[in-house]
Amino acid sequence: MKGFNRNDLLFSLCGLNCTLCVMKLDNYCPGCGGGQGNQGCPIARCSLQHQNIEYCFQCIEYPCEKYNGIDEFDSFITHRNQLKDMEKAQLIGMKKYHLELTEKNDILKYLLENYNDGRRKSFFCIAVNLLDIQDLREIVDRIKIYTTSTDLALKEKAAIAVKFFQTIAQEKNIVLKLNKKPSKT
Repeated sequence: MKGFNRNDLLFSLCGLNCTLCVMKLDNYCPGCGGGQGNQGCPIARCSLQHQNIEYCFQCIEYPCEKYNGIDEFDSFITHRNQLKDMEKAQLIGMKKYHLELTEKNDILKYLLENYNDGRRKSFFCIAVNLLDIQDLREIVDRIKIYTTSTDLALKEKAAIAVKFFQTIAQEKNIVLKLNKKPSKT
């Protein structure tokens, strides 16, 4: 979108954790306002109309009608924590939020390098996005203990990692899959 540029390519204008997105990891998307960004994004257009605010929560109209049902369905990244993450970023400040987001990104990269059997990228992106940082630290510590003591194939290591994530997610009533919009028939 012409004239729409952002410095923060980790956390989007509307509250998505771009750095944890499978599309960004695969270099298909530069993130909100990076390069060409999402040309049709109505929230980016809205930002341009509101003095180029960096995050929607800085707008006096936030949350506006654009956020009605925003977390109901996902795209290629989960939308379930958009409002919650914006609230957290506003509460703790962007510097602290970026530190947490960077740590989550490091955890995601570690998981992808050591536990992705070729079928887990989206799962790990969703899990790291939806679970709290303390839970992620705990899971990674457990995974390391259970997978470093023996010679396991990557597929077995991946299965162990998924099991630990699913167990914690279930305890927290979090479903680790994307909420797809029903197809129109």
